[in-house]
Amino acid sequence: MVIRHVDVAVIGGGQAGLAVGYHLRRRGLDFVVLDAQASPGGAWQHAWDSLHLFSPAASSSLPGRVMPGQPGETYPDARHVVGYLTDYEQRYDLPVARPVRVEAVHRDGDRLLIEADAGTWRARAVISATGTWWRPFLPAAPGRSAFEGVQLHTVGYRRPADLAGQKVVVVGGGNSGAQIAADLVGTTELTWVTQRPARFLADSIDGRALFDHATARRRALDKGRADPGGVASLGDIVVVPPVREARDAGLLKARPMFRRLSATGVEWADGTRAEADTIIWCTGFRPALPHLAPLRLRGPRGHIPTAGTRALGEPRLHLLGYGDWTGPASATLIGVGRPARDAAAAVVELLGPP
Repeated sequence: MVIRHVDVAVIGGGQAGLAVGYHLRRRGLDFVVLDAQASPGGAWQHAWDSLHLFSPAASSSLPGRVMPGQPGETYPDARHVVGYLTDYEQRYDLPVARPVRVEAVHRDGDRLLIEADAGTWRARAVISATGTWWRPFLPAAPGRSAFEGVQLHTVGYRRPADLAGQKVVVVGGGNSGAQIAADLVGTTELTWVTQRPARFLADSIDGRALFDHATARRRALDKGRADPGGVASLGDIVVVPPVREARDAGLLKARPMFRRLSATGVEWADGTRAEADTIIWCTGFRPALPHLAPLRLRGPRGHIPTAGTRALGEPRLHLLGYGDWTGPASATLIGVGRPARDAAAAVVELLGPP
């Protein structure tokens, strides 16, 4: 068995993996980015057709390279983001190996051993940046197994034409649920269901304001000040243009969560029902971390305890891009830059200069 040796192995070639690759390259470390995808772009290449960013291009950039604007669009679409990430990877000559699916990370003396379907690597440090898209969450709703129609998660939805003329129930009061519901208005017989009343942010708030709020909160907490509240304190749904149009036309009204599913649809506690051909679960994701299971680092709630991006139980491991627990807004394009820089600095401190 051939084992390749590197200073750092980055697992995941999406936005977080590329951002930390940029900083590792600047610091002169020998590293590899192991990406399970066959082409650049991370999860963005698998998003639904109408997905757009919440922020203008210039406010959605990775370190070192401003995202160019997309002609005719204030908020770039997913295809534009894929093009930007492809260019970013090439511009900085990042050493991405693909497709390489990492199966397990083990301790191996003073190194970490990375086992993948395309070979084995031995690294002095590992940065896991696999994100959440690959681990969709489906709630244990009563009757879900009895429903005879089609059930999709957000990851399985593509375009309204695929569901034209159907009765569709969209479940979820976050951005994905609102955007997909707005996408289906007029094409399907739509029922939008949310756990609590839909909370739209002010129309003037976009991703820039959310990032600024998350950053200010982190600074306040770091200085021992009172918690001003996370982004969720402002609301749940960014009012991008399609959502605003559907809402203002009175076509985007959420019903409360149903009690159970039946063979043909959903049923509320008062006995009212909605028939459904398809149910789309926009119910979020969990961190995609099964490759780290051999390290036995998970805490009681499933998260790996960290100090910043560093795993408390394994100082040679950093986690990047999974949400606020690995850096404020670290699951966003603009937000991942700072924790990526910090993770690279921490790795250099651990390993010493190259």
